[in-house]
Formats: sequence, C-alpha cells, structure tokens
Amino acid sequence: MTDMKTIVVVSHAQSQHHVDKVVGGWHDTGLTDFGKNQAQLTADRIKEILPTHDIKIYSSDLKRAYETAEVISAAIEVPVASSEALREISYGKAEGQPQAWLDERFIPPPKTGNRMDHLVCEGAESRRSFAERIYRVMDEIYSTDFSSNIVISHGFALTFIISWWIGLPKEKADYVNFASSPAGITFLSEDDWLHNRSVKYLNNIDHLQIE
Repeated sequence: MTDMKTIVVVSHAQSQHHVDKVVGGWHDTGLTDFGKNQAQLTADRIKEILPTHDIKIYSSDLKRAYETAEVISAAIEVPVASSEALREISYGKAEGQPQAWLDERFIPPPKTGNRMDHLVCEGAESRRSFAERIYRVMDEIYSTDFSSNIVISHGFALTFIISWWIGLPKEKADYVNFASSPAGITFLSEDDWLHNRSVKYLNNIDHLQIE
C-alpha cells in the first residue's frame, strides 16, 4: 500500500446567520448550539478517518469556521492555524443584511462572457479574486510536510478548494460549483506513487444522521 497525502475539508457547522436568515460572507457570527453539536459529531468522525497524528489544522478566521475548528482541535489534540485567505467570498454591502435584501439587488453573472470579474452586488468580491486567494493558501497548505491536513472553511470556498485540488486553472473556474452542507466533510487524497489526486467523497454528512 502506498502512502497517501490527504486533505480533509470541513464546511463550518450551523452558524447564527443561518438561523437569522441573513447574508453571511464576511459577516462574523458564531455557531448555534445545534452547530456546536454538529461540530462535535464531525470531530468524532475525523478521529475515525484520520488515525494518524501527522496532522495540521487550518481554518478560516471567521467565528463560525474557527469555532468548528476548535472542537475538532480539542478532539484530536492538534492546534489550529487561522487564515483570512480561507474566508468565504465577500458579499460587500449585503453582508449581515436579510437574505431578501440581497435577493432584490442580486445581479446574476452572465451566461457567457467574463464571469470571473462579475460582482453580484455592490462591494462584493469577484470570483477571480476569491479563487486567487483560495488557490494561494491551498498551495501553502499543500507545501507543508504533514501527511494529512484538515481545512475548515465555508460553503462556496469548497468549490475552489476542489478546483485547486484537481488542477483546474483559475481562469477556467468561471462555471464550476460544488454544493456543500453545514459540517459536511470532503475527503481529498493523493497517492505517493503516481501522484494522482482523487475526491474520495464530497460533502459527506452521514456522521450527522443521528438515530
């Protein structure tokens, strides 16, 4: 059996902005009690799938992601390194506003043409800027000597983490989208022989199904 390099990506657990039905982005809210329970269930699953101690944890510095990371950190006894680069895409003036507020002002990207520099609302971050910072931080994470890395980030960020993982050029990421759920786990692996990369599973939430 060959050694594997793995990256486990966790979308943060349920946040207060979900309950309040306001726009997230960089709007900084912590986990709900339900979200804290989701984070614990996620931590328990990660202990099962990553038995090695050769692990590093990276997290978005926003509360909802970092609080998720802290629960995982306590479970596997590995410290967390936070990074602004792992934040969700910014929605500019819409952040913290009711979702209906954004819905009324949302500018959908064009079907064809320049989608990478499109802004969905005033002050929002472009897809290009978002992809560039995610690709950059993932390059840094991948370059470490740890065999396993855990990355706690956000829903839309997962799309660009996977795009980076499979080697999709940033300029070709204008249509790609991967769905995610709060506390969903995505398992990325690379073999140490051919260096092929796979998405072992995407947005798995089996660990959240409590009988």
